[in-house]
Amino acid sequence: MVNEQTGFSLWLDFIERDHLKGDFRRMVEEGIINGATSNPAIFAASIETSPAYTAQLDTLQNHSAKAKYEALAKEDIRTAAETLKPLYDAGRDGYVSIEVDPFLCDDTEGTIEEGRRLHREIGMPNVMIKVPATDAGFKAMTQLMSEGIDVNATLIFSPMQALKTLDAMQEGLKVWRATGDGKEVRGVLSVFVSRFDRLLDKELEAKGLAPGRLGIMNAASIYNLVESRGEKALRTLFASTGVKGDAYAADYYIKELMAPHSVNTAPLATIEAFVEDPDHRPRLPIDGEAISQYFERVDAAGIDMNAVYDKLLTDGLKAFKEAFATLLAHLE
Repeated sequence: MVNEQTGFSLWLDFIERDHLKGDFRRMVEEGIINGATSNPAIFAASIETSPAYTAQLDTLQNHSAKAKYEALAKEDIRTAAETLKPLYDAGRDGYVSIEVDPFLCDDTEGTIEEGRRLHREIGMPNVMIKVPATDAGFKAMTQLMSEGIDVNATLIFSPMQALKTLDAMQEGLKVWRATGDGKEVRGVLSVFVSRFDRLLDKELEAKGLAPGRLGIMNAASIYNLVESRGEKALRTLFASTGVKGDAYAADYYIKELMAPHSVNTAPLATIEAFVEDPDHRPRLPIDGEAISQYFERVDAAGIDMNAVYDKLLTDGLKAFKEAFATLLAHLE
């Protein structure tokens, strides 16, 4: 659950139309969550499997597949934003994120144009535009934030990506604060966690290192980087925090990453498990020396972290593109 005393926010990493009209409202009202996120894979799963979209799709038969997707997604994001707006007005988060077309990940101008357009057409101030942390994305983040648009930088795996994101966001904030209307603009850095462990747990365990720690230690390192900037408008958002299989407790990545001035976005089942036993003891920050020593052991075990970062980013971009392409094919 949200813990405002420690500065910990919990966002739901799930969007589906019927859920937005029922349990989502309840979770917001009960203080379980104070924000939401989406991505192409989430929308693909919802639109392809839920009958809640049938009626609207019937009115969009002469539209392109992408236009159909955007019409459905914008309505859902607007609904979530309206539910969350009282929290936003009270300065208690209340954000919902929508991602730009994943095929724009190497197109700065295309990302900027789509981010602006989605933000304008949804028409809610508490919408964050999600932009992948690529070279093209960094420039887009700067521009969008300089125009007063909140940004969720996504698919962050490496400390270097995080540093480039921080530089880009702070440059945008600087421009906005000098030229904007006084509204505070905010950004989050979505650091993916569990994918490290799914990729390398078996290899690390075989080499004498504990499983289930690489993603957490990497995220802890990036959290320290973000906090070292001292910029209250920017926070670490821990993403990819669902557990696959039964190797760890369902809420493992929420509890192990409890931290002041942070957000955790998690799937519905993960949050439900956390609510059953909410433990609000902060686990972060972890001392920088302890993190350095851990990665020295990882290096000694023959793990090339730069290669790991590259693979996870490539795989992440590919997965979102594939999910989006499948969704568009479904909507043709």
